[in-house]
Amino acid sequence: MDRMMEHTIQTLTVDAYSSDGAGVARLDGAAVFVAGGLRGETCRVYLDKVGRTAVWGHVVEVLTPSPNRLTPDCPYDAQCGGCRFRHMTYAEELSAKRQRVEDALRRIGGLDLSVEEILGAAHPERYRNKAQFPVCPGPRIGFYQAGTHTVTDVADCLLQSEAAARLRTAAKEWMTAFRIPAYQEKSGKGLVRHVYVRTNRRGQSLFCLLVNGTSVPHEEELVQALRRAEPGLIGVVLGVNEKRSNVILGDSYRTLWGNDFLDDTLCGLTFRLSVPSFYQVNPEQTEILYGKAAEFAALTGTETVLDLYCGIGTIGLTMAGKARSIIGAEVVPEAIRDAQANAQRNGITNARFLCGDAGEAARRLAQEGLRPDVVCVDPPRKGLREDVVETVASMAPQRIVYVSCDPATLARDLARFAQCGYSTQKAVAVDMFPRTAHVETVVLLSKGEIDSKKVRVEFSLEDMDMSGFQNDATYGQIKERVLQQTGLKVSSLYIAQVKQKYGIIERENYNKPKSENAKQPKCPPEKEAAITEALKFFGMI
Repeated sequence: MDRMMEHTIQTLTVDAYSSDGAGVARLDGAAVFVAGGLRGETCRVYLDKVGRTAVWGHVVEVLTPSPNRLTPDCPYDAQCGGCRFRHMTYAEELSAKRQRVEDALRRIGGLDLSVEEILGAAHPERYRNKAQFPVCPGPRIGFYQAGTHTVTDVADCLLQSEAAARLRTAAKEWMTAFRIPAYQEKSGKGLVRHVYVRTNRRGQSLFCLLVNGTSVPHEEELVQALRRAEPGLIGVVLGVNEKRSNVILGDSYRTLWGNDFLDDTLCGLTFRLSVPSFYQVNPEQTEILYGKAAEFAALTGTETVLDLYCGIGTIGLTMAGKARSIIGAEVVPEAIRDAQANAQRNGITNARFLCGDAGEAARRLAQEGLRPDVVCVDPPRKGLREDVVETVASMAPQRIVYVSCDPATLARDLARFAQCGYSTQKAVAVDMFPRTAHVETVVLLSKGEIDSKKVRVEFSLEDMDMSGFQNDATYGQIKERVLQQTGLKVSSLYIAQVKQKYGIIERENYNKPKSENAKQPKCPPEKEAAITEALKFFGMI
């Protein structure tokens, strides 16, 4: 691709979508990722960045608009970047997401399998039951602009509850009135880092202020301001986070008023949620997702179900009534404690939970002679490690139900299961996060011999979510990501310094100075922030 074309305007026709919702066009045989482009449109496109294998640009004029084009209904759409599909109809969004899953299964997994359907949301707005607003000097309380740590001040978000908006505004007014300083990432100074709001289906709210300290001035005034703003508020919590990192939640919590937890119902069960508890953010779609997982599990009451990456036990506990026994495994001790408490709270006696890495837990159970009839896995975006796939297959379950939040790593893992003798029977997509680029998929696998030579793997940049191959992110890929998102050029030395800071092991002597006394330039803060974002994008931290 001719780099001389960078910063020029080209007339292009969009014919597909990328994994993050951008339109995809072709120019001299190269894929062009067009921000704001819709399938079927001819647009004038400004080329922001010309890479070795792909081009990134944005629409400056639509020449032939799609009938699916909408004017974004959010005033922050262009600044925030959290919603990737507000410029198109919801039907077109669902079609794009379904196609994304099918393309990943075919191109990455080598599977000739159609996605049976995509289950859309009856309510694609105001569905989130958890809001996390970063805070910066101003104060500005809102969301990071895409690919940056610049906070856009957002008075309301159409994906969040109205209660979250009211509490966010009350917190901002309190900070302004009493001159409470916001946290500054670069210096590590300041106090308020994040505003956190969790809501339930009964209209109750739990508020948490995450701070760089153990207390805040005018705590009583904060509580009163929040209570006046939101009648459904049942608790105010202070979270302590004094780490120089991008982690949101704290290490300890102190209740300023009311409860430090919230109860919510899901699939007929009651779950108690503290501030750090993991819980799906869209309860209506979660019930649809779990219902499809239970359908694929085809339980009759005689089965033993192994639930890996069980979190606080939601999937396993919702299946417990139709199974002989449930065994959940999760690496986070607090989540296991929550799972055990949730089982007791709901009177479920046929479930037990183990604390440990998924692969380790599966191996331990296999050594105990456990032969589950059904294994359910719901891993993070990075998917399953290869040894976990092999261990699960060695337990020879009749069925495997794979719940995935990333089509690329799902497809990779299905190809690995195929090598172990498991064939993919069905796939259904579920739109858990309307208007964003994310999509969930539920897949049923069953034991059956398959000719591994017929598994074809083909890679295509526009159909892949590169975060699925996080461990293979090269220095070149990291540099391109940083340049694309921030316009900054970073050296391999700077990348190595940031990786070392986060404990990512480097090859011995990599990027070390030739002389013992040689001085190395230190990575500037703005470049460190950009590299950190890229490492997060590729799932390396």
